[in-house]
Amino acid sequence: MPEFIDAHGVAIVYDVHAARTPARGVVQLLHGVGEHAGRYAALIEALTADGFTVYADDHRGHGRTGLRQHGGSGKLGRLGKGGHRAAVDALWRFTRLIRDENPDLPLVLLGHSWGSFLAQKLVNAHPTAYDGLVLSGSALPWPGTLNSGPLNKPWSGPDATGVEWLSSDPATGAAFLDDPLTTATPMLQLFGPWNTLQVLSRPKRGLARDIPTLMLVGSEDTVGGPKSVHRLADAYRRRSGFGDVTTLVYPGPRHEVFNDVAQAEVRADLSAWLDARFPVRV
Repeated sequence: MPEFIDAHGVAIVYDVHAARTPARGVVQLLHGVGEHAGRYAALIEALTADGFTVYADDHRGHGRTGLRQHGGSGKLGRLGKGGHRAAVDALWRFTRLIRDENPDLPLVLLGHSWGSFLAQKLVNAHPTAYDGLVLSGSALPWPGTLNSGPLNKPWSGPDATGVEWLSSDPATGAAFLDDPLTTATPMLQLFGPWNTLQVLSRPKRGLARDIPTLMLVGSEDTVGGPKSVHRLADAYRRRSGFGDVTTLVYPGPRHEVFNDVAQAEVRADLSAWLDARFPVRV
């Protein structure tokens, strides 16, 4: 497992999945809170088959990084010294590592959930570093546009597992609960109030680059849902000046569209979007 050291001395573990055909681009994959990059195997398989090399880390406090950082699984999800800002900085270090190793290939930033909020911060701060942006299970991370209540409320009941909000496929929730590298502890409890507030942001005005952007959201997503994602898309158009913003809403799926019953359709839509903007090099 390759790794790099962040500004606070934390070893960030990551994987490189090489394109199975001549590489035409690179994807930097950012996972969500309480999980890890290993949950994206089917997506990574599709991307590498389509000619994209995928770099995927386990963020600060999460997955294999968290095990090393905290000396075990008891504090998985806790960000540690430096908090949320250090997590963002570590991902920017990762971007620079990826750019150094792939100077001639376009770089697409793909973030899910918390990973999508991290991606938004990276684009605000370093817009010229990225050639494409894909956000799933996202929202406009701003007061009034995020669900501040229990995410599993629509499925609460005596037989609820607490993670029904992730996917309409029960197997996804069961696998999440059985995974020793995940935690269902809510973000506020994991990060604390101050670091949770650091998640908030809006697309920056007048970004120096027009970045093609794709947003994927399930109609039953309780994090922000289609309404919040449409507000995010509008903010990228009006505030940042993006001219190529696509929003796809999937009827029925919940938060994890890449792990829901429509996942094959979602992967196909992502592939078509990438094909149109990052064609195979001849």
